Amino acid sequence: MDLVLRAARVITPDGERRADVGVADGRIVAVADRLDAATVVTLADDEVLLPGLVDTHVHVNDPGRSDWEGFETATRAAAAGGVTTIVDMPLNSLPPTTTVAALKAKQEAARDEAHVDVGFWGGIVPTNLDDLEELHDAGVFGFKCFLIHSGVDEFPHVTEDELRAALLRLRARDALTIVHAEDPHEVTEPGPGYRAFLDSRPHRAEQHAITTVVDLANETGARLHVLHLSSGEAVRQVRIAKGLGLRLTAETCPHYLTFVAEEIGDTATEFKCCPPIRDAANREQLWHALREGLIDLVVTDHSPCTPELKRGDFATAWGGIASLQLGLSAVWTQARRRGHALTDVVRWMATNPADLVGLDAKGRIAPGADADFCVFAPDDAFVVDRDALLHRNPVTPYHGRPLAGVVRRTWLRGRPIDDRPRGRLLQRPRPSRGSDGGDA
Repeated sequence: MDLVLRAARVITPDGERRADVGVADGRIVAVADRLDAATVVTLADDEVLLPGLVDTHVHVNDPGRSDWEGFETATRAAAAGGVTTIVDMPLNSLPPTTTVAALKAKQEAARDEAHVDVGFWGGIVPTNLDDLEELHDAGVFGFKCFLIHSGVDEFPHVTEDELRAALLRLRARDALTIVHAEDPHEVTEPGPGYRAFLDSRPHRAEQHAITTVVDLANETGARLHVLHLSSGEAVRQVRIAKGLGLRLTAETCPHYLTFVAEEIGDTATEFKCCPPIRDAANREQLWHALREGLIDLVVTDHSPCTPELKRGDFATAWGGIASLQLGLSAVWTQARRRGHALTDVVRWMATNPADLVGLDAKGRIAPGADADFCVFAPDDAFVVDRDALLHRNPVTPYHGRPLAGVVRRTWLRGRPIDDRPRGRLLQRPRPSRGSDGGDA
């Protein structure tokens, strides 16, 4: 063993325990009561060893809109937040990742810039049906589509029939499709204030769209995943799908578990996102769904932009919240108040996201896994200062908010993350190439 990390509290797949974690060649080789190595790192009494988090919902926007966010800044922020693996969304980069050529452009933009490991989603748009199989074979982790306008014209949404055709085209490859599920027929033009914006995207927009997704899962047998669920009322559609044994999963985001509509002012456009942040009772419905296992994972939907695009009102401002650096602390702050343990948070934010995309060597502290770690002080606290955030444009609704839990250090394959980009580009795992994905 090259290294042993010794901690009074380690979060493993079997629960929390005191343990030594042995590392060789960037992999975990043993988790035991006592191990020896030339280098032993002992955590402080107030620190807990977590697996590095896996965030499967990140918009890096590079190439093409790197003034919004780039791989160097996004992955620095990820590492500061305990995230060691991200999967990048196919928009809002130029070109969007809807062809193999666009995927290669993404990979080149990230190759020498990434401080954490990076994988990529492909996209489904009305015009790229013939590109999907080649894009899947090039190693994307699955395909994202919108059932409503995406916010950028170069990534148009699909109809139910177009999505069905894509699912049938990909069925032989058993590809995962992830869906922004809002029904455009239930969404109206927003007014300038927050209440008007919230009313323009009602619960039924998510309910109707998720019903469509459930019906398609039942009809095609495809693997489908509902992105950024914000509506507690729409959880019933997820419950139906899981009750039928369909291969459907769902996620929510830290902002839906933290903020409430009652606290958002009419000029506070830093809170704008789609679907919207709803009321306090809805927030508790989402927490209940997490407890029940109806919502499978929590990821950030890190969606930054320039400060100029966030100005204006709720009718015109860009919709997106950037929180890669803050997601763990934001979720832990709320989770501990509701009686959840760090084992729950690790399941939601590390293990289950890794499992969603087939990265068996990520998101867990167990022999054979990558030695990716987050050293977390759960009883420490801080007040968010936007000037201390590392993503490119530190616009955030978390500014000034006290959060529990501080990420002290982050390790990637057995080495502390520092100023040298050492992240790898990951491809979807293939049985012949092992379980951790290949380098792109």
